[in-house]
Amino acid sequence: MIRALHRWPGLLALALITGLALSGAALSVFPAAERLSAPQAEAGLTVAALADRIQTVYPGVEQIRRSASGRITAYWFDHGAPGAAAIDPATGEGVASADPNQAERWLTNLHRSLFLGDGGRIAMAVGAAAMLVLSLSGTMLVARRAGGWRRWFAPLRGPLAGRLHVEIARIAVFGLVLSSTTALWMTASTFDLLPDGSTAPAMRAEVSGETGFALHQMPALLQTPVAELRELSFPYPGDATDVFTLKTDRGTGYLDQGTGALLGWSDLTGWERVYETIYMLHTGRGAATLGLVLGLMALGTPMMGATGVLIWLAGRRRRPRIRGNQPAGGAETIVLVGSEGGSTWGFAATLHAALTDAGQSVHVGPMSGFAPERYTRAERIIVFAATYGDGAAPASAKGFLDRLSAAGGAPRIPLAVLGFGDRSFPVYCAFAKAVAAAAQAKGWPEFLPLDTIDRQSPQDFARWGRALGEALGLDLELSHQPILPAAETLTLVSRRDYGAEVQAPTAILRFALPPATLWQRLTGAGFARFTAGDLIGVVPEGSAVPRLYSLASARRDGFIEIVVKKHPGGLCSRQLTTLEPGDRVTAFLRRNPGFRPGWGRAPLILIGAGTGIGPLAGFVRGNSGRRSIHLFFGMRHPDSDFFYGEELPALQEKGRLTRLVTAASRGTRPHYVQDALRGDAAEVAHLIRNGARVMVCGGRDMATGVADALAEILAPAGLAPAVLKAEGRYVEDVY
Repeated sequence: MIRALHRWPGLLALALITGLALSGAALSVFPAAERLSAPQAEAGLTVAALADRIQTVYPGVEQIRRSASGRITAYWFDHGAPGAAAIDPATGEGVASADPNQAERWLTNLHRSLFLGDGGRIAMAVGAAAMLVLSLSGTMLVARRAGGWRRWFAPLRGPLAGRLHVEIARIAVFGLVLSSTTALWMTASTFDLLPDGSTAPAMRAEVSGETGFALHQMPALLQTPVAELRELSFPYPGDATDVFTLKTDRGTGYLDQGTGALLGWSDLTGWERVYETIYMLHTGRGAATLGLVLGLMALGTPMMGATGVLIWLAGRRRRPRIRGNQPAGGAETIVLVGSEGGSTWGFAATLHAALTDAGQSVHVGPMSGFAPERYTRAERIIVFAATYGDGAAPASAKGFLDRLSAAGGAPRIPLAVLGFGDRSFPVYCAFAKAVAAAAQAKGWPEFLPLDTIDRQSPQDFARWGRALGEALGLDLELSHQPILPAAETLTLVSRRDYGAEVQAPTAILRFALPPATLWQRLTGAGFARFTAGDLIGVVPEGSAVPRLYSLASARRDGFIEIVVKKHPGGLCSRQLTTLEPGDRVTAFLRRNPGFRPGWGRAPLILIGAGTGIGPLAGFVRGNSGRRSIHLFFGMRHPDSDFFYGEELPALQEKGRLTRLVTAASRGTRPHYVQDALRGDAAEVAHLIRNGARVMVCGGRDMATGVADALAEILAPAGLAPAVLKAEGRYVEDVY
């Protein structure tokens, strides 16, 4: 519901909101520019002295105004001809034209009414309302994605468009809520939908009927500093019954032109002060710095609009369209999906179609939208949970466990949890297991026991479907056909072979970079944008399940490179390692934002063994800023499988690699990469104490050994790999 509330106002009112934001941002510059250009009154200058100076220069002065920026303007008649000028308060002389800035006037009319009068004002009010809805719903979505309000500024992962959208929103939302709320208030006031609240001062004394009292002697003007002046209006010439009208930040009063006496005074009402505060907050008049800040925040709106459209389009392409998806409040079966790359949604779509055909009403939604109070007709909840990284929640499940923990009690609707993962990983279906454990601890009744799907196996899914059908009393057959991302054809241009001498044939395969279309460049689809550490998926002949390989190159390198070891009985690795230059393979890109070097100048400690060197070598190659990088690489024998042995020394000479430490398990002095770390313990500990980021890539046994070695090295300093992981300074890409 919140996501739809955020999406549709944004898409429908995108042009209007963008126009509002851009014109508002442009208008925010004028108060600051006026403040800088206008001559300011000296401290302590009174209205009496200012009025006397101006009257000396312009005897026919009728009115003196001071704007919130401090700009003073005088209006007069000279032999029947009107005149006006911006005044230098030090001399009372005009120094600039009083005519309004034409560009500002044009932008103001555009911003307020689109040059369409009251109809335009209503349209812009609708735009402000849409912006407010977007801001509030976006605030809730950001908190949900981050995992709670306390993690508002938590690091993000995912495609660039999504991260940029949220990063801008985290800052700009405060200004957008303020601007849209004040805009609606001012529109309501324009159409007299709010009470005026102003009161004119009552005359407490009779007018003397005299004229000519000196301005510089009037007590009320002597007691009013120019910094508080808003307007001083002079009596009509020759009318002894007319009075001076003085308006200040405190209120409005009348002065006798013959005696200078204060005839009546009215303080600003509370309602007037509220309106003036709102006017100041919206326009920046009287708070130029705030206006500029709000203007900068408004500039985030068109960027968020563009990235929001890209997110929407990417989401439509990534998720299968689920026809007939029922509202959560009217469905018998609720299917909640926790997915990182989108493949788990395909399984949910298959289940939805099968249950719908069997006469069930089904709702499919993200785990992040978990709201049991809405499931008024639900008879069961089924959770499809993938796992991200080393057991974390995937993107569409952020905050699920927190909301379950914060709930007063478990839902009474029975639960079934199905995990999706890869058994070759040590944390196989760890998030699904965490969900099942948390549900059990809450006392959530179980509909089906926890089950798992290995490597997106259609056979495993069909087996689970039969168990589900038995529990429901239905003849349920789930036939799932994986929906893979759009793939492209890659052509091999070169290969380097290693490892034959140690019976571990491995090849560094370099493919030509396919050209990117304009659409791909805008959306980041295909291979238009990637970096070392991202993954490519290859579907081998004879299988429907893709194999993923870490990229050893970035888009800027001009090629796509992977390191592949031929595994005994390995279907995909055998096919890849037999490719020759000119041969082609079909592959797709999958981003891996959790495995990045990160920004900044903090040192990097890269640790890998075997084919795990691939992305690490890519990080070194891309280190054009000469960040300090220390690479620890484990191999079997330096004469047979020193991958990138020709390239790394050259990168070291260029300053892109600070230090290279190797470990050979079958050399003259066999030792592993974790032994190399222990042998360099003092330097490793020093780097980490000074903020170094640790990145590990390779087999899970190697990663376990590295973690144990670092635990020993860091113990004297009171640190541990778990602490570094919590700080985001220890990341792994383990297979």
